[in-house]
Amino acid sequence: MASELLEIHPQELKFTFELKKQSSCLIQLTNKTDQYVAFKVKTTSPKKYCVRPNTGIVKPNSTSDFTVTMQAQRVAPPDLMCKDKFLIQSTVVPLGTAEEDITSDMFSKEGSKYIEEKKLKVFLTSPTHSPVLAPINGELKQDSGHETSPPKDGALTGVENIPPPRKVAEDVTGFETTKETVELRTTKDVQEFEASKEDTIELKTADFVQLSPTKDVEELKPAKTMVESKLVDDFEELKSKLSFLDSKLNEAEVSIMKLMEERSIANREKEKLKRELEMLKRKSDARTIQVGFPFLYVCMVALISLAVGYFSHP
Repeated sequence: MASELLEIHPQELKFTFELKKQSSCLIQLTNKTDQYVAFKVKTTSPKKYCVRPNTGIVKPNSTSDFTVTMQAQRVAPPDLMCKDKFLIQSTVVPLGTAEEDITSDMFSKEGSKYIEEKKLKVFLTSPTHSPVLAPINGELKQDSGHETSPPKDGALTGVENIPPPRKVAEDVTGFETTKETVELRTTKDVQEFEASKEDTIELKTADFVQLSPTKDVEELKPAKTMVESKLVDDFEELKSKLSFLDSKLNEAEVSIMKLMEERSIANREKEKLKRELEMLKRKSDARTIQVGFPFLYVCMVALISLAVGYFSHP
């Protein structure tokens, strides 16, 4: 065909990848033709994504959209590279076709029917903030800039901030944010404690687990930024949908005004025809009266005829 059936925006699917969190992407389809177009969405990983709706009808010179949701993943792909792809098929359907009438046979290439296909690639992006933990090769590794374990030469310099082996897990759970995002090297700490046990160093675990308020605030700032960006995106999406609904409402109001004008015109024509019918009826009644003879005139003619006949035959 000379022109494409549907324009797709955007031309690729971008998901913000975070472990054990869902991510969504909105795709908009625009039909600039004068025909009804049906579409169907396919993917190479159907268990990984959820598409709502995966089929639909786009009316002439209008738009429609669908949402693709990536399910929560437990393992991050290497370097956030993704080979998943989506296929959007579209074809022209008869006027008045409903969404429930769409079948897989409509998108079959066996006949001479034109089927337009467009492929979309999937791209994964990291969150806008810089988290303390970043996925590396499918596993969570602690960033070097946020290391919380004591220095290796603590026992040699006489620092008294080495935790005891039996209370390492208890002390750490007092300040760790999530159990799955912090990697503790307890075995190494136990070995260092055993090596320094003979020196009878007094341990102060409270100093080890104490965290500065400034670091807590710095860790909360990225989360706040992410929430604000998500709220802004949701607001923009709602704003676009609201503008679309307003345009539809304006179209409906224009259609209602046109129907009311047509109704008033029809009523005026009806009244005009009614008046013309009454005039024709009056004219027909007048003609009936003029064509007929008066009853008295008929009686007089009959009597005169009888008298003439009686006197003419004695």
